[in-house]
Amino acid sequence: MTHPLPIRRVHHIEMIAGNARLTAFFCRRALGMDLVAYRGPETGHPGAVSYYLVKEDLRLVVTSPLTHEDPRVFFLALHGDSIKDIAFEVEDLDGVSEVLEQRGATFVMKPRGVSDRYGTVRMASIKAFGDTAHTFVARGGYGGPFLPGFEPRHRPGYDSGLTGLDHFTINVEARALDRWVEFYSNILGFHPVEAWAGKEVQTDRTALHSQIVTSPDRRIRISINEPAAAVRRSQVQEFLDYHLMAGIQHLALATKDAVKTVTAMKENGLEFLPAPEGYYDQVADRIQACHLDREQLERLGILIDHDGKGCLLQAWTRPVTDRPTLFLEVIERRGAETFGGKSFRALFEAIENEQARRGNL
Repeated sequence: MTHPLPIRRVHHIEMIAGNARLTAFFCRRALGMDLVAYRGPETGHPGAVSYYLVKEDLRLVVTSPLTHEDPRVFFLALHGDSIKDIAFEVEDLDGVSEVLEQRGATFVMKPRGVSDRYGTVRMASIKAFGDTAHTFVARGGYGGPFLPGFEPRHRPGYDSGLTGLDHFTINVEARALDRWVEFYSNILGFHPVEAWAGKEVQTDRTALHSQIVTSPDRRIRISINEPAAAVRRSQVQEFLDYHLMAGIQHLALATKDAVKTVTAMKENGLEFLPAPEGYYDQVADRIQACHLDREQLERLGILIDHDGKGCLLQAWTRPVTDRPTLFLEVIERRGAETFGGKSFRALFEAIENEQARRGNL
């Protein structure tokens, strides 16, 4: 078994967007995140703008290139607004980088220090799936609001009850699932914990294969999907057709109260997928066992699962970008440790209905 890297947490997620100002406003208004820091021409960085937003343990950077010379312009042309980087915080960057090199990781940025008046942060990045990277951040005693070059900007959001990142989901090409499970196992030392195939993740029309990998402490959870043979185009294949390669399909945002959070987000303008017809009749026993209000769940489109240790509540938005390549999940864990395997088919059917509306099924 590969020894795990000493990763402390997800340091931040970076999204590349065509208009970072508007996307940051969306994150404040729809998700309830707070704007904390900004980097751009006004802070001595003329080539791009970045907004840093936070809600408890959820940290997001939204970046837009400002000139044609910035290679992120090509990222936008290929993928549209999309997640570019999932960054991890470590303590000993040089030690981690040495291990990554020994394990065959491909560096896109060798370890280096970046400084400003608040101090120095050391960072390195490796290539991951598609055009996505993993950056490793060692903060040391850095005292700034985020990373060097960022200056404080305080703009509160409209609170929706989010508490952090539960997991993120990657879509990869057909027959690439095992390769990326091995990448996270062999390079980062993560462990495969759940897999789905066959009837659990297929309908009469589409199918996929899925594997969960986690860090040993389960603080970092990753779901990896690949398309499977079926009579119609699956949600994973639709993603690949629009994104052109592997990438992040959705972020699962944690909450302590899914009803409150989904209600707030709907009031703030987000659209959620409705559950398939007849779903709540099929899960009446789960609703009763979890002491939940069926009318509330049905009105909000919240799905429910139970893994023997507790209940799991999940709801998924419609795509939040014009390309159907990025959506959000709201997830509440009431003791549950699994990822909603019993709800997979219902989610599949809900997404298929959306694909049919777009003419992409």
